[in-house]
Amino acid sequence: MKVRILIAMLSLLLAAAPPARAHHPGADLDKMMGSEEKFFQIIDEPAAPPFELADADGKAVRLSDFSDKIVVLYFIFASCTDLCPIHSEVIADIQRKVNATPMKDRVQFLAVTTDPVRDTSEVLDAYGPAHGLDAGNWMFLTTRPGQPDGTTRKLSEAYNVRFEPLEDGQQMHGAVTHVIDRGGRFAAKFHGLRFDPLNMVLYINGLTNNVRKPSKPEPGWWDRLKVMFR
Repeated sequence: MKVRILIAMLSLLLAAAPPARAHHPGADLDKMMGSEEKFFQIIDEPAAPPFELADADGKAVRLSDFSDKIVVLYFIFASCTDLCPIHSEVIADIQRKVNATPMKDRVQFLAVTTDPVRDTSEVLDAYGPAHGLDAGNWMFLTTRPGQPDGTTRKLSEAYNVRFEPLEDGQQMHGAVTHVIDRGGRFAAKFHGLRFDPLNMVLYINGLTNNVRKPSKPEPGWWDRLKVMFR
């Protein structure tokens, strides 16, 4: 019942949304999220670091390919025994919540491997189903032929996340989820794995709808909306 109410509510919001384009939904959304989620960081830069990588089939994939969508980007590697599996489970939870609404076709989830040598096409293909990720709007990206092995680690550094190789094949790293707005604007980051997934869903919804919330929202509005996502 709650899911049907949520879908109906978001359908009305999406119906009023303007066409996808480079935009800034205003400071109110960032202010609201900053007050609700302590692991949220406003970035608001005109462009996120660009890239040209490859999917599991070797097809070139560029960040600019998704300029009409909200992009949720994170870095992992398949053999990780620490944070990466948990990070992917968090992303899968967010994706399920997003995909239960009309936002599904307006959001793209991208994982980038920082271990392209061991993360072969077979590994990339198997990773999503093993972690509950929907290939309809999720991809696991790797380097293109001819690119140095360290290309994706350098890309992660461009997003201010370091992956340091260790002797046992593991990598020392943190966990950050990057949210890139339509038009390539680098909107925000959610740090670590203790943020509330619902808060990211609500933030994405705000970006998707180009929502401008009133500077003094009605008391309890945010909590009531969160309840509908549960």
